[in-house]
Amino acid sequence: MIALLGPYAGFILLSYGAAALAALGLTVWIILDHWRLKSTLAALEARGLTRRSARAAARLAPETPLETQA
Repeated sequence: MIALLGPYAGFILLSYGAAALAALGLTVWIILDHWRLKSTLAALEARGLTRRSARAAARLAPETPLETQA
């Protein structure tokens, strides 16, 4: 298999390995950042801070709930 790659087999395999390692590293970084931001957001919401979109939705919500049709 490696002989089929020719004289540059080492360079080719090293390049594929580096690309795979970079992709894996970025994936792990994104997952860890997601967990960190999720916990930060939960802590802020526990302190009483809400998202702007939640405040806007509460402002636009009607005073009385809509009646459901049976």
